[in-house]
Amino acid sequence: MSLASIEAFSLELQEREGSSTHRSHSLTSPADALSVEDIPPTRGYQALLLFSGFMMIFHIIGINGVFGLFQDFYTSSESNIPSAIGNDAVVALVGTIGSGLTWSGGLFVNPIIARVEGVKLITFIGAAVMSLGLFLASYCSALWQLYLTQALLYGFGSSMYYFPIMTIAPTYFDRHRGFAMGFILSGAGIGGLVMAPVLQLLLDRYGIRSALRILAAWNFAVGVPVACAVRRRAGFGPTAHGTSTRVNMALVKRGTFLYQAMGAFLQAAGNVIPLYYMTSYSTSILSYSRSTGSLLLAINSAVNSVSRVAMGVLADGVGRQNTMTCAAFLSSLSVLALWYDAPRARYTTFVVMYGIYAGGYNALVPTTITEIYGVENYARVNGAIYFVRGLGSLLGAPVAGLILGSHTRGGTNAGVSGVLRRYEHVVLYDGLLLFCASACIAYVRWLDARDKGAWKWKA
Repeated sequence: MSLASIEAFSLELQEREGSSTHRSHSLTSPADALSVEDIPPTRGYQALLLFSGFMMIFHIIGINGVFGLFQDFYTSSESNIPSAIGNDAVVALVGTIGSGLTWSGGLFVNPIIARVEGVKLITFIGAAVMSLGLFLASYCSALWQLYLTQALLYGFGSSMYYFPIMTIAPTYFDRHRGFAMGFILSGAGIGGLVMAPVLQLLLDRYGIRSALRILAAWNFAVGVPVACAVRRRAGFGPTAHGTSTRVNMALVKRGTFLYQAMGAFLQAAGNVIPLYYMTSYSTSILSYSRSTGSLLLAINSAVNSVSRVAMGVLADGVGRQNTMTCAAFLSSLSVLALWYDAPRARYTTFVVMYGIYAGGYNALVPTTITEIYGVENYARVNGAIYFVRGLGSLLGAPVAGLILGSHTRGGTNAGVSGVLRRYEHVVLYDGLLLFCASACIAYVRWLDARDKGAWKWKA
């Protein structure tokens, strides 16, 4: 499952439980459900699980969301990797591989979780491998080493760290499952808000090598107790039947699935570009300090987090598919209208507005999956869609880096003007990706109404 999808799935489960207190849980047999009801989880353990999940999300999403700070450093003249200086495309690929594997790895991690009892071990290995990737990256002096460490090791580790606790946590909350998962997921916005200035401070004061080592040690120090806190609830043990995570061909052949997957791919590709180039645009074009650039990134993360909640409330009133379609279109409009050749004031507006609209899309993907395909197909479709999103994230930032080309930060007015023209091309590329994604999402809205035989304005 993905970051925002857990809460939506949890709410669906809660509604199903509320219809009959004697109905067996969707993940267990009736006998297992009775054993769970006889032995409810303690409030103390529930609180521990909430805090553990919050800190796990805080680290993973926080680090993924601020890779733009790493990129700005690696491509600057102060870089510890000479071949990365001015080469945004190859450096961006490091971050997109890492974050893409976080989500795409669920296609492989979830079946393991479904079959293996030792979720503590899976979580611990994930935290350890993730931290090892960051630690070894501090010794890198060549790009290929960065790909092995901060991309592959980090990405595989973060996926193994993320999915066990987000799969187990919903089973421990019945009446307050929505609140519980909302609390855990709130770590995403707080993580980005805190991580950006902290990482920039570490980079400025101690340098890249020490910053990565401190980050790795911090992540591992938190990851060990988080792993110790994860355990299955009685009656929710592993099963040999892992087919529920696989998409069958009947679903794949549906037009809604094809266009929704295409929209997810394009939106993921476009979504990461502002996050990766927000800081470099601030320093290269607007002549902001790196600390100011990291502050803008933190503001975007905070707004994005609040928007996830606000857009969900709005969607309940006017329709989830309607809200997601509008959010997707407005995110592309904000890129084209506000970021293109943006001076300081308009760029700050873009940082805020893009955070609002992109947050709305990310929050509503799982709820629309449930509406279109039904609860019984949620796990199948959700896993596939977010695997595609992981692949999409590999496309956006590196291609934008190729468009931007090799360049020197700052420099003469003529040099800045040349880089600005390249950024304008990056903005057009990003806007086109997001606009095509929104067109796919709107078409899915129409196809779903056609398949159901009636158009409803609220959907």
